[in-house]
Amino acid sequence: MLLDIQNVKKVYRNKGVQVEALHKVSFGVEKGEYVAIMGESGSGKSTLLNMIATFDVPTEGTLKLAGQDLTKIKTKDLAKFRRDELGFVFQDFNVLDTFSNKDNILLPQVLSNQKPKEMMARVNQLAETLDIQSILEKYPYEISGGQRQRVAIARALINQPKILLADEPTGALDSKTSGQILNLFKQLNKLRYTILMVTHSIQAASTANRVLFIKDGIVFHEIYKGTAKDTEFQDKISASLSMMNRQENRDEI
Repeated sequence: MLLDIQNVKKVYRNKGVQVEALHKVSFGVEKGEYVAIMGESGSGKSTLLNMIATFDVPTEGTLKLAGQDLTKIKTKDLAKFRRDELGFVFQDFNVLDTFSNKDNILLPQVLSNQKPKEMMARVNQLAETLDIQSILEKYPYEISGGQRQRVAIARALINQPKILLADEPTGALDSKTSGQILNLFKQLNKLRYTILMVTHSIQAASTANRVLFIKDGIVFHEIYKGTAKDTEFQDKISASLSMMNRQENRDEI
């Protein structure tokens, strides 16, 4: 098991008020899997992603990546751990306009003190995979949103992380560009990259091999794609979301 999450609970306290964001969440992600997490705003999915990313810690439970307990990493070692072991793709790209696209991609390797020859070999390999060779010398403000996201994905993969964490990666893109980026995620998964994506989008989730549904801080349901096509899996995802809504309506009666 690459990512192993067991009985994770997260409680926030503010001015005497206690809010339980996650309640005894358990699941695992195998190496080479592509998993999507869905849920309404406030369901706990972003809290969960933040804990996997080591930006937050659980109140109870364990999170392990390749056997390493994420809650026991020393504060002084967290930046290096994130840089070397995790890849991040965000909705708003988080690329630096003052750096060329190539330098944006290279930044994690520079911070890791990699050799220049090895860095450029890795950049060229990723540029070919992501079809961004022609924009490496340009700046983020000179290219499209879809191209910026490709640069961000290259930066996330440059240090060959154990897992790629994607937070609404198509949220700032139009439908055509979103489709291109999602096809790219499928290609990366075929190359054995492990991907964990949080999304509201049924289209985005349908490109994953498994979908977890978070509701009221628990894993409410999960479905597997199997041999289904993306469009068929979209129907299964939609049906699961409807089931969650019906359950919520019954709970309110």
